[in-house]
Parts: sequence; C-alpha cells; structure tokens
Amino acid sequence: MSTAYTQERLQRHIAEAAAQVRARHPLAGSITNAVTVDFVANAQLAAGGAPAMVYLPDEGEFLASVGGATYINMGTLLPIHAETLPRTVRALAAQHKPWVLDPVAIGIGALRQELLVDFKDYPPCVVRGNATEIIALAHLWQLDTDAAKANLRGVDAHNAVTEARGAAVALARHTRGAVAVSGEVDLVTDGACVLHCYGGNHFMEKVTGFGCSLGGVVAVYACCSEPLVAALAATQLYNLAGQRAAAVAQGPGSFQVAFLDAVYNAQPAEIAAVPFDIEDA
Repeated sequence: MSTAYTQERLQRHIAEAAAQVRARHPLAGSITNAVTVDFVANAQLAAGGAPAMVYLPDEGEFLASVGGATYINMGTLLPIHAETLPRTVRALAAQHKPWVLDPVAIGIGALRQELLVDFKDYPPCVVRGNATEIIALAHLWQLDTDAAKANLRGVDAHNAVTEARGAAVALARHTRGAVAVSGEVDLVTDGACVLHCYGGNHFMEKVTGFGCSLGGVVAVYACCSEPLVAALAATQLYNLAGQRAAAVAQGPGSFQVAFLDAVYNAQPAEIAAVPFDIEDA
C-alpha cells in the first residue's frame, strides 16, 4: 500500500493543525482514569484545547454532541462505565464525531475486555497506547496481523515498539484512522504509511500520566485535523516539549512542570520541525 504523504506535506499539516488549535481552543471531552485526570486536563489546556472531564452516561452523550472530539481512557474503570462508555461511543458514531481510544490495562478484568470488544464495531479515529497495549488490542479484535504476542503484566509496556508495527498497521486499516505507539522511538501509522518519531526524554517514564495526557492532546488535535495528522502532531509536540523540559528539570517533579510550560510555549512551526521518518506500511 503506497502512501500519498510526503514529509513536507505532513509538516505543513502539523503546523496548520497546531495553529488552528491555538486559534480555536476546541472542546475535547475526556472520560479518563482517576490517576491522571488532572494531568490530562492541564496538558489539553497547555496545548490550546478546552478540556471537559466527565464519567456519567448522559454527560458522555452530551459531550459527544457539543465537543469536537472525545478521549476515552480505559484505566480505573468504575461500574458506571459499563453504561457510560457504550452510550458515549454510540453517540459519537451516530454523529460522526472523532474519538481517541487508550486501551490502558487491556487484559485485566472482564468489564474492560467486554467494552473493548464492543468498540470494534464503533472504531475510534485514533488508538494511542504502548506497544503491549496495541498488540493486545489487535489480537482482541482478531485482526490479521503477524505481530508478536502481547506480554501482559500490568499497565506498563513489555514489548518493543518495533514488535507492534504489524498490529498498529492492522488496527489503523480496520479503523480507517491512525494508531500512535509510544516508546523510545514512537511509531505513528494510518495503515498506508509508517512514521518513526524522535525526541522526548526518559523522565516521561518517571511521571504517571504522560501517555494518558498524550491521548488527551491527540483528541484536541483531532478536533481540527484528520487522524494521522492529529496523532503525529501531538506526538511531535510531546517529543519537543520533553526535550525542552529535560534541559531545565532537576528531577521528575520539576520535569512535569517544565513540560507543561514547554507544551504551552511550543510554536506551530517548531512542532512541525521535530524530526521523523516516513515509509510505506
């Protein structure tokens, strides 16, 4: 499958998406886990979006109707989510609204598995996760992939990003959207092209919520751009901000503060200039 994108075209789209987010402050609602809700909301604000964090069924449906995109994170599920998430996802599908899925802790618990299986018929525009989560979701959805078996042990990644390439491409082709796999070198794909993204910092592994907040920022960009551009722009923003924050941080705590400042101060042209490679899937 040949890609219609070039590096220059994608860089132009990244800059345009970042500029639109800064100008429009789009509403990107989130149903996210209790551990990281504060970080997700603050990252969305710093990127230029307008966050709204909910967990009740009618609130999820309301956000689907008024928001530009919605972020759904599967961490720390409560019984109410058995109703909230299906109703929200169906409302998003009925209104053709984009949404971002983060399959945190896939493989843990019956409710999480049932919900994720159901989502296959109402696919997100972007799936964001670590390598293990992406591999596990592709297998759960029974997609045709030669990817390695997911090494499930809690919520951390126990597979390399390179192992998730086949799963990511298969997921992107099924959803007709994009997949972002976070790691030392990030991978973003729309099923036609595969992008390798560079930057970030090891402190991102020492603070809870960097992956979750990245998913929330992808949703902000999805309000103003197509799935691949949204996933890539958010990933590049995080790679840039991670490098800048590390230059002034003394440890994980100061890194998180400096990171939010760096997200806030990043200019569209700077985000677009962060290095990445592109190849056919």
